[in-house]
Amino acid sequence: MASRLKLRVNGAEHDVQAEPDASLLNVLRDQIGLTGTKYGCGEGQCGACTVLIDGKPRRSCLTPAASVGSSRIQTIEGLEKNGRLHPLQQAFIDADAFQCAYCTSGMILAGVSFLESHPAPSEEEIVRGLNGNVCRCGTYPRIVAALRKAAQAMKESRG
Repeated sequence: MASRLKLRVNGAEHDVQAEPDASLLNVLRDQIGLTGTKYGCGEGQCGACTVLIDGKPRRSCLTPAASVGSSRIQTIEGLEKNGRLHPLQQAFIDADAFQCAYCTSGMILAGVSFLESHPAPSEEEIVRGLNGNVCRCGTYPRIVAALRKAAQAMKESRG
């Protein structure tokens, strides 16, 4: 039997009806209309469905919507602020860090969380930090370049 949930997504409250086992991914896409979060493998192995819950990356395909409570959920649609892309979104564009772009939203959200705790990462740290987010097109060198570029831009904006 569906129950009523109040989800805080990208700074806005959403009232939804969801079955107890409904995944956060399905609720985000089908009920709230945020389709930037992608269904990849459905098993939490590829990272395409990554969202941030209280700033930490989580696989939304494995996360029951009912389990997030009053946590802050952030999707790719919530990164842009006042018409400006997040530095990592801009760096992905500048570095041509995607081809088909199916992995991009999950990769960017995992990268945003990673950069918060690693403001000046090495290439090895980036590779380890994004381990588990799969890009089937194989643009890993450009993804690493985008994270390095974003780290520099974020450092400069902090002053």
